[in-house]
Amino acid sequence: MGAALLPDLGAEIVIPVCAVIGIVFSLVQWYIVSNVKLTPESSSPSNNGKNGYGDYLIEEEEGINDQNVVVKCAEIQNAISEGATSFLFTEYQYVGIFMIAFAILIFLFLGSVEGFSTKSQPCTYNKEKLCKPALATAIFSTVSFLLGAVTSVVSGFLGMKIATYANARTTLEARKGVGKAFIVAFRSGAVMGFLLAANGLLVLYIAINLFKLYYGDDWEGLFEAITGYGLGGSSMALFGRVGGGIYTKAADVGADLVGKVERNIPEDDPRNPAVIADNVGDNVGDIAGMGSDLFGSYAEASCAALVVASISSFGINHEFTAMLYPLLISSMGILICLITTLFATDFFEIKAVKEIEPALKNQLIISTALMTVGIAIVTWTCLPSSFTIFNFGAQKVVKNWELFLCVAVGLWAGLIIGFVTEYYTSNAYSPVQDVADSCRTGAATNVIFGLALGYKSVIIPIFAIAIAIFVSFSFAAMYGIAVAALGMLSTIATGLAIDAYGPISDNAGGIAEMAGMSHRIRERTDALDAAGNTTAAIGKGFAIGSAALVSLALFGAFVSRAAITTVDVLTPQVFIGLIVGAMLPYWFSAMTMKSVGSAALKMVEEVRRQFNTIPGLMEGTAKPDYATCVKISTDASIKEMIPPGALVMLTPLIVGIFFGVETLSGVLAGALVSGVQIAISASNTGGAWDNAKKYIEAGASEHARTLGPKGSDPHKAAVIGDTIGDPLKDTSGPSLNILIKLMAVESLVFAPFFATHGGLLFKIF
Repeated sequence: MGAALLPDLGAEIVIPVCAVIGIVFSLVQWYIVSNVKLTPESSSPSNNGKNGYGDYLIEEEEGINDQNVVVKCAEIQNAISEGATSFLFTEYQYVGIFMIAFAILIFLFLGSVEGFSTKSQPCTYNKEKLCKPALATAIFSTVSFLLGAVTSVVSGFLGMKIATYANARTTLEARKGVGKAFIVAFRSGAVMGFLLAANGLLVLYIAINLFKLYYGDDWEGLFEAITGYGLGGSSMALFGRVGGGIYTKAADVGADLVGKVERNIPEDDPRNPAVIADNVGDNVGDIAGMGSDLFGSYAEASCAALVVASISSFGINHEFTAMLYPLLISSMGILICLITTLFATDFFEIKAVKEIEPALKNQLIISTALMTVGIAIVTWTCLPSSFTIFNFGAQKVVKNWELFLCVAVGLWAGLIIGFVTEYYTSNAYSPVQDVADSCRTGAATNVIFGLALGYKSVIIPIFAIAIAIFVSFSFAAMYGIAVAALGMLSTIATGLAIDAYGPISDNAGGIAEMAGMSHRIRERTDALDAAGNTTAAIGKGFAIGSAALVSLALFGAFVSRAAITTVDVLTPQVFIGLIVGAMLPYWFSAMTMKSVGSAALKMVEEVRRQFNTIPGLMEGTAKPDYATCVKISTDASIKEMIPPGALVMLTPLIVGIFFGVETLSGVLAGALVSGVQIAISASNTGGAWDNAKKYIEAGASEHARTLGPKGSDPHKAAVIGDTIGDPLKDTSGPSLNILIKLMAVESLVFAPFFATHGGLLFKIF
């Protein structure tokens, strides 16, 4: 069958080197951002660097050297950073307790498969060979779970710190021109993107090499233990997404309903008591939550591919370079994204508002085009010309060009999902403009149009995912689907840079408003934010699309590991699982939506109380009590994130133990099918409502001006739509992709236990 061109030693050097390059590049970006000083004496322009670091002022703004503005921006940034850090530390304390408890559970369940025996056992897929004992799998799965969890937590925390470091700097650069503000926001997003992608790759690579010291030639056991890494990453992501989502939307809804609708004051007005909590929420939800989420997707896609490869010819013949193909794809992705980032920061310069969205869109196109070439290089140098892939009990012969097509189809399906998401959520296109126009007749028609848009936006992404599944499965079975998911995630550094750019820009606008900057500066930050809303929706589209492919790959690995020959929906055990699984995303969405609603209710009451009882607050002569609103959001999110998290984590355990692996396979399939649809619909509906509101507020076209200005009846209707959409797009929608991934990877990790001891009720009856 031939051998790979790249020797094993070459693969062992290339992967860590690419990861280190990613980390170094992120530090360089951070250093450039840090040149924008938050101290009054440095507010005058410097004279070095391209793209606005002192070459010339695009547009001189009144008050550009106002020292008070710089001081105010620094104060507001500190308040946001302290609030976000405080919340994440509180959240991680609770999550840490869960993490330790669940790690103990993994050890006990997997260790008990063979009664905590230390004797070697027959291998799962080849009974003639002896593999390491089940106790070893229990120990190493527990270790990899903790590694994944810690990496996920660190990824989210670093992302939040970078975003809160950059928000005020983006505001200050907006005084010099929209191009300069864009560069700061995008470079800061790139810091997060490259740090997360490189750290995820490096930790996984080191874990594999350390585990290999014990497992030796038992690659089946080694990569089964590595699946805990994906479980740890997604477990933390779930709590980060749900907790952060509840926090940010409780504050946002409370601030909007009282401030904009009742009191008719601008968004982010410093008189609004919920405004600091709202800006903190952008960082803990959209930045820390999204970072952990996409890290979880990457970890699970890699683990799913490695598990299937370990029982294919790569693992059987101990071809280490070919075995590490998923990691080599990610390594190439870091290099490609590095080149792509330079197109936005160094090769081209943004000089007008209308150039922002195309610049972000070009990032997706350039990275996808270059990555296609990158995948071809990796495939031809790292894989033999022909090999076998495990396919439900049989070995399927696959050519290397077929695997290239699997990765490429996932990559391009991601781009299609991104563009469809942009079309349905950007106010440059007719769907969002139609939603804005529907505000003429009130909030009810706005809600109807928004829901219809969300449902319709599901169609093309689902077809793209379906085609990717069909092509990749036809060529390389479940391994093909796993690498297709990795293809979609291969440009994760660019995707995260674009995604993190949105909340940074949103915060920059809030800081500009609170610092009392001029209307023209606020217009620039609003333009950055509007583009950021669309890119955030694109990021969620990528996360949901990759989650569907990852979940299916994990589902295939689970079915193989649990020794299920066929999943027959006509058997009652499978069908009841299918229908219950399809219900779970609705139950989960209900819990998260209600949590936001109840937290927002407390926030609205507190904001109203302050406006009614603090003399001079509305006139601007008295300061609001920001701390109380921050506390309401923190307490509510910590308390409310536990039930949805418990639902997701306990369902596979309960179903597997009491109903067995067949019923659990039905639950996983049902949750996957319904969860993807609801997630895409919810995210796009919320994004469309948000940008419809911004379309009216900006008044950039004749049509938009007929609906405005701020405070008009159509604008108030748009604010109500946006408020309804907030928990859809930032809490329940993005959390659903974690639900379907997490249940699948958890089932795979516990598969040995479920296969041996599961189905207690059916055994009794």
